[in-house]
Amino acid sequence: MTKKRKHQEDFQKVKLKVGKKKPKLENATDTTFKTKAIQIPEQLKEDGVLPTQNRKLNIKDLLSQMHHYSPGVKHNALLGLKDLLSQYPFVIDAHLSNIISEVAAVFTDKDSGVRGAAVHLLQFLASKIRAEQIAPFFPLVSAHLSSAMTHISEGIQEDSLKVLDVLLEAYPALLTDRSSILLKNFVELISHQQLSKRLKSKEKLSWMLSVNPNRRVTSQQWRLNVLSRLKKFLQAVVDGSSEIEDEGLQEQKDSPHSGRNPICVNWKVHANNQQHIQLFENGGLRPKINSSFRLRSLASVMDSAEKGLSSAENLKGFIEIIIPLLIECWIEASPAQSAPILGNLLESESQQLMQQVLSIIHLLWKLTKRHDETYKMELWLRMNYLVDFKHHFMRHFPYSLQETVKHKKKDSCKGNKYCMTSSNSVDHLLLNLTLCDIMVSLASTSTLQMDSGWLDMIRKFVTDTLQDGSKLNSKQVNRLLGVTWRLMQIQQNKVATEPLIKAVYTLYQQRNLLFPVRTLLLKFFSRVYQKEDLRTQRIRSRSKVLSRWLAGLPQQLALLGLRNPELSNQLIDIIHSAASRSNKELLQSLQATAARIYDPLEGTLVLLPAEAQRRLVQLVYFTLLACLSRCCIMGRMSSDLAATLIGILHMRSSFAGWKCQVQDNSVNDVDYFSFLFSTLIGFSREELTSLQGLRGKPHISQTQLSPVRLYLTDLDQFLHHWAVTEMICHSLSTIPSQSQCFDIIQTGICKYLVGLVVIPDSTAGSVLCAINKLLDQACILSENLHKFLASCCYSLLYFLLTLDKEDAEHVQKRDMLWGSCISALALLPRLLRLMLQSLQVSRICREELPVVAQLLRLLMQHGQLRSHMITNEFLVQQIIKDIMTLKSGEVQEQWLTDLHYCFNIYLASHPQGPAPVNAVY
Repeated sequence: MTKKRKHQEDFQKVKLKVGKKKPKLENATDTTFKTKAIQIPEQLKEDGVLPTQNRKLNIKDLLSQMHHYSPGVKHNALLGLKDLLSQYPFVIDAHLSNIISEVAAVFTDKDSGVRGAAVHLLQFLASKIRAEQIAPFFPLVSAHLSSAMTHISEGIQEDSLKVLDVLLEAYPALLTDRSSILLKNFVELISHQQLSKRLKSKEKLSWMLSVNPNRRVTSQQWRLNVLSRLKKFLQAVVDGSSEIEDEGLQEQKDSPHSGRNPICVNWKVHANNQQHIQLFENGGLRPKINSSFRLRSLASVMDSAEKGLSSAENLKGFIEIIIPLLIECWIEASPAQSAPILGNLLESESQQLMQQVLSIIHLLWKLTKRHDETYKMELWLRMNYLVDFKHHFMRHFPYSLQETVKHKKKDSCKGNKYCMTSSNSVDHLLLNLTLCDIMVSLASTSTLQMDSGWLDMIRKFVTDTLQDGSKLNSKQVNRLLGVTWRLMQIQQNKVATEPLIKAVYTLYQQRNLLFPVRTLLLKFFSRVYQKEDLRTQRIRSRSKVLSRWLAGLPQQLALLGLRNPELSNQLIDIIHSAASRSNKELLQSLQATAARIYDPLEGTLVLLPAEAQRRLVQLVYFTLLACLSRCCIMGRMSSDLAATLIGILHMRSSFAGWKCQVQDNSVNDVDYFSFLFSTLIGFSREELTSLQGLRGKPHISQTQLSPVRLYLTDLDQFLHHWAVTEMICHSLSTIPSQSQCFDIIQTGICKYLVGLVVIPDSTAGSVLCAINKLLDQACILSENLHKFLASCCYSLLYFLLTLDKEDAEHVQKRDMLWGSCISALALLPRLLRLMLQSLQVSRICREELPVVAQLLRLLMQHGQLRSHMITNEFLVQQIIKDIMTLKSGEVQEQWLTDLHYCFNIYLASHPQGPAPVNAVY
């Protein structure tokens, strides 16, 4: 084959036939591909899952409608928002920023309906949003509020006050942080700036009241609305300041040296030991209650404008602006200017406006007291405003209201929100008291002669108000007492203060006083008493009214009981304070009333809670010891408290080891021993007598071999009595002459217990415990006491050996009673011999024989009693023979075999020294 032919075979041309597909090339690229749809997760589909309201609009739709030009659409959007958020509250957290910004933006909307709906929605949101949640967005809310308050439209200004009400109610702290801006807005709402001719050269602006005839209300009503909000705002500022003390109970400063001087601490310098801080907290002869050491607040690094009223400079500036405006308001509303016709609503508005004016001034006065240089601030206020206040405020003092409504028909009052139902003494009293509080803060001891005229007017008004017998609420009483206290500080001689104290006591004697009122009166009297007690000895003449008030406190405490535990605590604190100062009148009254206060059944001591009981226990060194003993053993107060009471009595006795002789309020030795013995016994004579008639189980445990039957006490009573017994034994053991102390206890036991048939198990154990604690070589026991203790020991041991292990209540007594019996038998060999001699088995039934055998076996096995049992070997052997005689002819039981074994091991063989193993039953 030729080369040409071979080449043609390698590259042959494919012949295509008609109707056939073209074959695929070997190197052809496959261009086919497949596609799949992307599945979006459900949580990313926002439009499908957002909750909607009844119009099928979600939160985004409603917020977008807030920008609509139509007032109706915006009004419906606000209503829809409230409906949606009330159904789905979780939406608030998810869209809080957008909701706040959109709602705040319509504060200045032109349509009143939109603004009203915004206020209602804001009120709803305030109940759902916490302060910490809205805090990041509050600057925006405050900016819109400020814009609304300064808006040119009167309607927007009026509605801005409604927004302010909501924010003051829900977020007072956040709102007061922006006081510098809002206070200026308040001023601009009722006044306008005017360049004064007198101050033109200094280019200063003065403010004067503005009158706008376009408002829907009168100028006086508008000022009343604005000033009432300003009062609420200043009240929020005062409440937010922890440094401002309670009105009516605050210390007044009469000299520049009495002001607080804060210590400025630079912590970097202090950390490097370059600044030494020396503190005298609660030190000296007259400890200070309020510390003068205060950390510098963060406000100190702020600008003056950011500090607000916390800056003395800003506060003075605001006072200089607002006080002249308030005086103008007062002049317009005062009786000399208005001269209202009876029944005219203007009269009511005038009185309300005067009240708001005084309330604002009073709050500003309180704010001045939180600054460091209070004395200088008071001098500045007196110098600038005392003349105007005397001229305008005190001219018609005191003020009173006329009855306006009773002359009008009922129908005429309907629908009128300014119609008052009555103009009783509450309104004019608050007005006059606020004025008194303002005026007395401008007076001092050094200005007494200059101010005597108007001070006498205030003193007469306060005295008459306290003595007229009218029912006063806590706010009025607090203001009254504040003015009274200030008057007493200004003029401190007894001639001036005694009538005021007497007038307060007249109010205190009223029946059915409200609890807050009674509390305020108690605090006032307590403070007056402490102030009087701190005077020097040369001015020691006490107020007769105060002495009468103190003498009545114990009787009030006894009558009050558990009806008002909080008031009882206050009485106890005052009584304790006066008793610690050895007030003669109170101590005599307390001694006379002690039987009722410390009555173990219905006394105040057992009725009050544990903390109040502790306070009463601390007064026991001048009270009736018999009642206290019953309180200790009745279980109505804790064993720890009873131990505290016993310790107090011991410290007041002559056995406390005082180096100097204690005479005043000390406990007599006879009374002290009577108290200890009565408490040790745990039962009164009447109770022990009533127990003698009890027979049989489950309350009585008795045996034929002992004349003493045991009364089984409840476990709680037993444990309480045992804890008290330990404290009694400790007190008895600290008495120097132990032999004489033992003789006293022995005489008491023989007189009151020996001869009784039924003895409580706790009493028997306590007596044995005391004997073990007091017994020494010098003590001599009488024969009667020996026999009584032997009977008690056997009765207790029999009770323990016959105790059912399933009786959980009495099983817990076992260790304590067993230890007392064994210790007594080990300390008194004759006691063991008398008990063994009483085991005349011929007089008992056969069921008691195993118990006697078990008792003998345990006594022989006990290491402490081994030598005594060997001494009484003959008695033990005779008891065993008697048992064998009774059991002769019968099959020997295991308990009898064990008894023989123990006797042979421990006694018959006479081992030397005590065995190391004690009996465990």
